[in-house]
Amino acid sequence: MAIRVYRGREFEVVDEVYDPAEDSFLLAEAALSEIRPADRVLEVGTGSGIISFTVSEKTVAIATDISPHACKNARINGVEVVRTDLFDGICGQFDVVIFNPPYLPTADDEKIRGWLNRAFDGGPDGRAVIKRFLAGIKRILPVGGRVLTIFSTLTDAEAVCELYRQHGFSIEIAAQEKVPFETIIVLRCVRVQ
Repeated sequence: MAIRVYRGREFEVVDEVYDPAEDSFLLAEAALSEIRPADRVLEVGTGSGIISFTVSEKTVAIATDISPHACKNARINGVEVVRTDLFDGICGQFDVVIFNPPYLPTADDEKIRGWLNRAFDGGPDGRAVIKRFLAGIKRILPVGGRVLTIFSTLTDAEAVCELYRQHGFSIEIAAQEKVPFETIIVLRCVRVQ
């Protein structure tokens, strides 16, 4: 277990959970800019819980993760979390869904053992989990609802944008940051149909 500090607040990261880095912090800052106090917020793929932990400055978020280690870690950090795949079993409608998918293109020989692989492995093109997310998101996100999602230029930015457009979203870049070997991008996607 490691103690980290973000925005002057301590949080913990346990083994088998992605240690937040530039992508997590970029998405957290975009979420703080987007969220209003009355918004109902769901974070999908919470990991350590850093994003829900951060947005708790403005509102309460419910989080999900498939990893039992991530759920334990998020709870340690005071995040209300449900262990599930994406948003299976989650009821109700949300104004904002924050989605931190595994977005790295991953060949079979690049997979790592254990639960941590699920934090990185986006399938051969990096978009496998994004596609599953979009196939069901309209069940919990009304027209006008917003999705903040992060991914990498390694995932093919235009292909990701096109997926959101095909599922009835308008999109704009909310934030981006150049890091070694890639640029990470936060999209602000509004459901228009």
